[in-house]
Amino acid sequence: MNRLDQLITTFDLGLRTVFATPHAGRPYPGTGPEADLSEADKAQAAALMRVNHVGEVCAQALYAGQALTAKNEGVREELEQAAREETDHLAWCEQRINELGGRKSLLNPLWFGGAFGIGVVAGLLGDKWNLGFLAETERQVEAHLDGHLQKLPVADARSRAVVEQMKLDEIKHAQTAVDHGGAPLPLPVKWAMQRAADVMRRTASRI
Repeated sequence: MNRLDQLITTFDLGLRTVFATPHAGRPYPGTGPEADLSEADKAQAAALMRVNHVGEVCAQALYAGQALTAKNEGVREELEQAAREETDHLAWCEQRINELGGRKSLLNPLWFGGAFGIGVVAGLLGDKWNLGFLAETERQVEAHLDGHLQKLPVADARSRAVVEQMKLDEIKHAQTAVDHGGAPLPLPVKWAMQRAADVMRRTASRI
């Protein structure tokens, strides 16, 4: 696939990620009876799942940008495989949001564009930094999901099942990136990533 075809494919991915209904390749983890949640608990869970959905929108864009500029074909294939599993997360989060009567972030086009740009830059820095960025991203997402498991209503088993499976996948993605030569990122870069993620979480929980 030449560079123009890649750009067209990425643009199509952006449209489908932001505006279409995604389809998971794996079964939905949130099976079982729906808990009798209060309206306050539903609103809280929906807001948390909206933040998770934004994270998955960003993951699609990030991996697309990284794959577009990756120099090694093996690295590109790993990024594309991770993106396919993140598509499952995107679909699961959207389904759970709908079940809770919530809505997706109104800023999803902005989130996608910003994350895509970051992914392109990461890829241009070279494959070891590209994979290192992927590993650090997944570690931070794992910590973020841990926090959501603490915040979700105790009775909300469906949301918890989705988040727990997402967490397992993120751990695997991080380890795969390290195994393929991902380099540890400098502390200032890690800090900047954390601050940017904090802004995203606070904004997405409301808008």
